[in-house]
Amino acid sequence: MKIETLDIYGGTLRVYLRQAAAAMPLAATRPLVLVAPGGGYEHVSAREADPVALRFLAAGYHAAVLEYSVGPAARDYRPLRQIDGALAALRARAEEWGIRPDKIAVCGFSAGAHLALSSAVLPLPGQTGWEGRQRPDALILSYPVVTAGPYAHRGSFVALSGSDEAAAHAAFGLEDKVGPDCPPVFLWHTLDDRTVPAENSLLLLAALRRAGVPCEAHFFPTGVHGLSVCTAEVNTPQPHAAHWFPLAAEWLAQRFDWAIG
Repeated sequence: MKIETLDIYGGTLRVYLRQAAAAMPLAATRPLVLVAPGGGYEHVSAREADPVALRFLAAGYHAAVLEYSVGPAARDYRPLRQIDGALAALRARAEEWGIRPDKIAVCGFSAGAHLALSSAVLPLPGQTGWEGRQRPDALILSYPVVTAGPYAHRGSFVALSGSDEAAAHAAFGLEDKVGPDCPPVFLWHTLDDRTVPAENSLLLLAALRRAGVPCEAHFFPTGVHGLSVCTAEVNTPQPHAAHWFPLAAEWLAQRFDWAIG
């Protein structure tokens, strides 16, 4: 395995590349999963970073982790600029690194899932179209922050905007910004999440269905917020909710026609 590290507008992109070998001709090039950890835009969760990337590596993908700007540094859409820059860097080096540039998924958690979805539906200030912008080819969203309305995770929107609720909703609420050009989505949440209520995912699911976006959703009955891969390593052993990963990996393999993992 080869590891590359890039600076992306003040954020850090850590790329894990599986080695090509003549004995593995089907894997001369591979899809990639870019992981966006959560943390309420106040920190970047280590529990939702490398442990997730390693799972996708084991499933046969290249993987990457984006450590984006948080706290006051998250203002002025900087995390969105960073994930856009990360996708651009991965596609620019696709031939060199053996990445399939049309098969790059983003797997986000909580606020990182908000960032992942933002990369697919949210324009940058002053932009009306997507010329020069990057979109992922698929999204895996884990207990995502979606709405700035009654079910919002307030801390995430304060960190992004520092403004009142109405302004934050207009700028960063996502359930009303999903259109038919959004990439396919895999979505999961636990119904007793008290930090980011499951209504965030329900609102998103309804928006995806209205827009005709291919999607798959799973709602598990129990599990605290921030489950990550639901193992003792990440301090959240939850065997039933842990099924999200093989379900997501199977879904992504079907989307990308990638069944070697």
